[in-house]
Amino acid sequence: MQWIIFMLLLFISSMEMLTQNRWKKQASAGLLENCTGCVLCSEDNGCITCHHRLFLLIWRDGIRQYGMCVHTCPPGYFGVRGLEVNRCTKCRSPSCESCFSRDFCIKCKDKFYLYKGQCFRQCPPGTAAQPGTRECQETCEPGPWSEWSACTHESRTCGCKWGVETRVREVPEAAREEGTACPALLETRRCRMKKHCPGGEHRAAG
Repeated sequence: MQWIIFMLLLFISSMEMLTQNRWKKQASAGLLENCTGCVLCSEDNGCITCHHRLFLLIWRDGIRQYGMCVHTCPPGYFGVRGLEVNRCTKCRSPSCESCFSRDFCIKCKDKFYLYKGQCFRQCPPGTAAQPGTRECQETCEPGPWSEWSACTHESRTCGCKWGVETRVREVPEAAREEGTACPALLETRRCRMKKHCPGGEHRAAG
């Protein structure tokens, strides 16, 4: 009788060990599939820490959180290297495709324009959209026009029927340094000259 009980207990113990080994194999297979590049990994949540060259990307699906080790952070994230783990941090603005820091965008998604690290659907006042780069460039705001110059023709102020007069306006130094696109800085127009010079001689322009 004791021998039968002993054999029964041995059989039950063997079945428990077999079940545990099978579960461990299944868990190991799942970890290998979901934990590529991980140093520490959770069966339910994926990577917890990564090898030092990789970035830990964490995202949420409902109430669950998942981790993955990646070589480069995906669009909408930027990489932050730390002493213990490198992380992919999400850009704050949903319209930002690539950012330098959480609040400074360097590339916007389609239909948005970049200006000073922010994304806009329309460029702010005082700026103009650049279709090639999808950036907003500050427009030049020159100073006031000068008075019209004397009416001249070939440096003479008299002796002809028609001449040309000009006026100019200055550009702020900051606008010149930034290379902003400026409107016309010089204008000319046709003007009527004194046909006859005093004393019958042509007088040079001053």
